[in-house]
Amino acid sequence: MKTRCKWCNVKNELYIKYHDEEWCKPNFDDKYLFEMLILESFQAGLSWECVLNKRESFRKAYDNFDLDKVCLYDETKINELLVNKDIIRNKLKIKASINNAKIFKTIKDEYGTFYNYLETFSKDKIIYETGKTTNALSDEISKDLKKRGMKLVGSTIIYSYLQAIGIINSHDKDSFLYNQKNRKEIIDGR
Repeated sequence: MKTRCKWCNVKNELYIKYHDEEWCKPNFDDKYLFEMLILESFQAGLSWECVLNKRESFRKAYDNFDLDKVCLYDETKINELLVNKDIIRNKLKIKASINNAKIFKTIKDEYGTFYNYLETFSKDKIIYETGKTTNALSDEISKDLKKRGMKLVGSTIIYSYLQAIGIINSHDKDSFLYNQKNRKEIIDGR
């Protein structure tokens, strides 16, 4: 029996798979970065497990997170999403996801990739820390994204996002995925 992080519901196969194969593992592909940013913003006020359980439905509803398509969503599409019982039907979050898609695209166009933008803050370093929900890096990225007009990207959401994409590695000490660097290296976001 593998020991996993305390938050991982071992009765949920999707959660186990996410924990074991995805969480805290670097994945800087723009399509993935966009998908996770949208999903993390839907998590606000909810559990990640709730969002994860609806992930496949989100993929279907959001045209497989095709950035160009999401940027073109209009009131008709918003209304379609609002009646989709398989996703989180929150008008504020749906509108924010479309707004954030447009800003994501602008950042991607400016920097070449969204990861290049993130790298200006992270300096291509992985942060190893546990027991936090924000740090200086998530504060800084959140502040910049808000300044650019993104919604639902507070420091806690961005911290969770950075964990999801592998810039922050937060596996518990008891987890079989705990990295020994957690004990030796604490990088403060710079």
